[in-house]
Amino acid sequence: MILRTWHGRTRLEDADAYEEFLKQRAAPDYASAGGLRQLFFSRRDEGDIAHFLLVTVWESVEAVKAFAGQDAARAKYYPEDDAFLLEKEAQALNHRVFLARQEDA
Repeated sequence: MILRTWHGRTRLEDADAYEEFLKQRAAPDYASAGGLRQLFFSRRDEGDIAHFLLVTVWESVEAVKAFAGQDAARAKYYPEDDAFLLEKEAQALNHRVFLARQEDA
């Protein structure tokens, strides 16, 4: 199992629109990918910047590659990201999960 993280920043004034973009465009794309187990899209506002942290859990590195491309460490972007992001980080971070525990609700 692979836990993948990506971080991006927008101006605070663009954050609500970017959040909607992630919900409407990116989340369905991720959800349609084979091998995706879970996704978490989060936001933290700090001054005039909004930080977005995307955390996804995949069955395998092969599933990540099927979604993001042959270089599993390369971040995946959408054309719309250019209008929102202050910069594009070149890589996402992939971590091999060696223990997962779920709380009973």
